[in-house]
Amino acid sequence: MTDKDIISRDTLKRLTTDLARHLLGIEAEAIELLETQNQRIEDRRADLVARMRAIDGHEFLLHVEIANKNRSEMLLRMLRYYTDIRLAGHKGSIRQFLIYIGTDPLKMPHGIAEPELLDYRYGLVDMHQINCAGLLVQDNPDALVLAVLCDFGGREPQEVVGYIVRRLKELLGADERRFRQYMTMLEILSENRGLKAQVMEAQRMLTQVDIRQLPSYSIGYEDGEALGEERGEARGEALIVRRLLTHLDAEKVAALLGLSTEEVARIVAKGNPDNPDPE
Repeated sequence: MTDKDIISRDTLKRLTTDLARHLLGIEAEAIELLETQNQRIEDRRADLVARMRAIDGHEFLLHVEIANKNRSEMLLRMLRYYTDIRLAGHKGSIRQFLIYIGTDPLKMPHGIAEPELLDYRYGLVDMHQINCAGLLVQDNPDALVLAVLCDFGGREPQEVVGYIVRRLKELLGADERRFRQYMTMLEILSENRGLKAQVMEAQRMLTQVDIRQLPSYSIGYEDGEALGEERGEARGEALIVRRLLTHLDAEKVAALLGLSTEEVARIVAKGNPDNPDPE
C-alpha cells in the first residue's frame, strides 16, 4: 500500500474493517492498528495488521497483504510476517489473508506442508472472482471503495472509477469530512492497481460544473449587466462571484471559474463601491 505514515489511523481502521466484512467475510471491527516494521537487510512492513473484535466479543489479529502480481516468494514472505508478529509478542489467534489484484491469472500457492516439519497456510482472495457489479450497485460507500480492487470485466477503468467517485459524492456530498475520508481510502487502494491517475481525473471532473447553468450565475450576470454601464464591468463580474459565494466556499468558486482564491478576493474587492481601487 501507499505510505501509511501520512494516512490517519482512523481511516486505516475503517479500511481494515471494510476489507474484513466485504471481501473476507469476517464480521469484525478493527479496534487497534499494530506496527509491524522489522529491520533486517531490508526494511519490510506488512500492509495491514490490526486487532479485531468480532460481534461476539472475540478478539484476534488480522493481517492483510495486497499483491498486484504473482510473486514466487510471497508464501515465504507471509510466513515471515507471521513469525514477526509472534516474535513481537502478540498472542492469541492470527488470521492472515492475501488479496490478489493482478491482471495475470493467479498462480501463487497459499500454503506449504512439509511432513513432520511444517503445515502452514493462509487465506487467498482472487479479486478476479469477486463480483464487481455486486459491490458497485450497493448504496454503501464501503463497498463502492473496495470495488476499485475488482476485475472491471473489460470496462474502461476511467468509466468505473468515475462512477465510484460520483456515487460517493451523491451518498456523502453533504458530509465533506466523510467524503474526504472515503476518497483517501479510494486513493490508497487505487495505487495498488495503478489507477491513481484515474482517481485524480474523476475528482477533477467532479468539480467541473457549467456555472452558467447555476441560478446564482444567471442572477449575478443579469444584475451585473443592469449595473454594468454605471458601475463598470468589474462590478458585474464581482456580482457573479459574490452570488456564487452565497452557495459555495471561496475554494470551490475559484475552482469553478479557473481562478486562484486570491483572484476571487480581488474581483470581489474591485466590485465593492466602498473600495474602488483595492490595488
